[in-house]
Amino acid sequence: MEITITVEDLTTAIKNGIDDNLEMEEEQANMLAKHVLNFFGYSDRIIDNILEPEDRDAFYMLEDAGILTTEREETTLYDGREWRIHYWLFRRDKIGGLMELEPVAAEDEIEEDVYGELSDDIWRRSG
Repeated sequence: MEITITVEDLTTAIKNGIDDNLEMEEEQANMLAKHVLNFFGYSDRIIDNILEPEDRDAFYMLEDAGILTTEREETTLYDGREWRIHYWLFRRDKIGGLMELEPVAAEDEIEEDVYGELSDDIWRRSG
């Protein structure tokens, strides 16, 4: 049975799948999820040439996260030339896995007090 991808599901997958260095906020992830779902609608596959360069950049970022993947199809035209069609596809299995991950909350992160471990005499000036 195929899972239905909702905006909330895709938002969670984006937040859990995007590189931690990008620190995508919930609102940004939600806007990106809505934007992507507007392209796909009820389909799992869209043709690449409908995308603008900015959209394609976002799709590449989601490909890096494992949420999307690409596929191409080759066909022979009536005049004998080969024609390639590029598609973007949802990776439902990966999205399902990313939805199940528990994001690390900021308050759960371990903070080290590197200065607290130093003795008081380290702070005295020498000279």
